[in-house]
Amino acid sequence: MLALSTLGVFIAGASIASAHGWIDYWLIQGQNYTGFNPTIAPWSPDQGTISWPAWNDDTGPVYSSNLSSPDIVCQINATNSNKYATPIAAGSTIQLHWTTFHESHHGPIFSYLAACNGDCTTTDKTKLEWFKIAELGQISYGAGAGSPGVWATDQLRAAGGTWSVTIPASIKAGNYVLRNEILALHSAYDVGGAQFYPQCANIKINGSGTATPSGVVGTSLYNENDPGVHYNIYNDESEPVYQMPGPPLYTA
Repeated sequence: MLALSTLGVFIAGASIASAHGWIDYWLIQGQNYTGFNPTIAPWSPDQGTISWPAWNDDTGPVYSSNLSSPDIVCQINATNSNKYATPIAAGSTIQLHWTTFHESHHGPIFSYLAACNGDCTTTDKTKLEWFKIAELGQISYGAGAGSPGVWATDQLRAAGGTWSVTIPASIKAGNYVLRNEILALHSAYDVGGAQFYPQCANIKINGSGTATPSGVVGTSLYNENDPGVHYNIYNDESEPVYQMPGPPLYTA
């Protein structure tokens, strides 16, 4: 890995509380569902949302040094939501909205599903098996020498925080947890320094699909040494190929 060459890289790698975000609403079947706001969690632990409550009240991440912790499943000390969104047909698209992420936070965005095989309000998060249904990583190279390229997070910011996820049409009907995740790589040049921002919500899927894709438990999704987790986004002059971390993308 090339050495970091500019002071700006170090500044970009600093932890800035205002840079961190969460999903503040989900748009499903034309209905808007408010997300869980971790900044008011100590005073309002049950916010009546389909989002899984989490206790990163500083809106901070799960660091890649902590990927064996259950926190990686749905955020720090996350607990099951006791609500579901209105049923959505397989093949339909969900829109969601992230609050503002600082422009220094470059990286990929992933979406996963896990079948609850029962009631998602009581399922054990450590046993949920996740399969990836969408991913977007680096879109274009930067100049390098400390100047990063364009990533999925930049596209998210350009869209005002709005992101779309399509539920595969082949998926079997049932109760699922939808997991949308940002991986910020601005400090990932250090092992353990990558920042994961997972968010979860309970959904019901309808349809005639029969697919039941195999998945991976949350604590086995990533490793801090994975090439796409321990990664320097500041040396694009060498035109590296970014390897998307996590299990392979599900295709029907």
